[in-house]
Amino acid sequence: QVQLVESGGGLVQAGGSLRLSCAASESIFRLNVMGWYRQAPGKQRELVASITSGGMTNYADPVKGRFIISRDNAKNTVSLQMNSLKPEDTAVYYCNLYILGVLENDYWGQGTQVTVSP
Repeated sequence: QVQLVESGGGLVQAGGSLRLSCAASESIFRLNVMGWYRQAPGKQRELVASITSGGMTNYADPVKGRFIISRDNAKNTVSLQMNSLKPEDTAVYYCNLYILGVLENDYWGQGTQVTVSP
């Protein structure tokens, strides 16, 4: 199984920036998607951004133009650069790995808190 370890969360003022990082314990050779999800209190977990093993990206509408997802396959890492943060971005952010073609295909990090003050 793969372990995902997240880092980079914290408290920031509105308009500021944070960079989240997620490190996987091993290389994934099958086609896969890594993404960042977030969950605010009282809300369902939602996709923020994703990136395939081939480098194709997708962003949720609320973060388009502000967040950038990237990955380094050699280092087994995925990052989320968050700029122009807003209070509504406050949530626990989770790293996710989805692997195509295997039974045990869905992995989650422990989550990291991002708090944006007004």
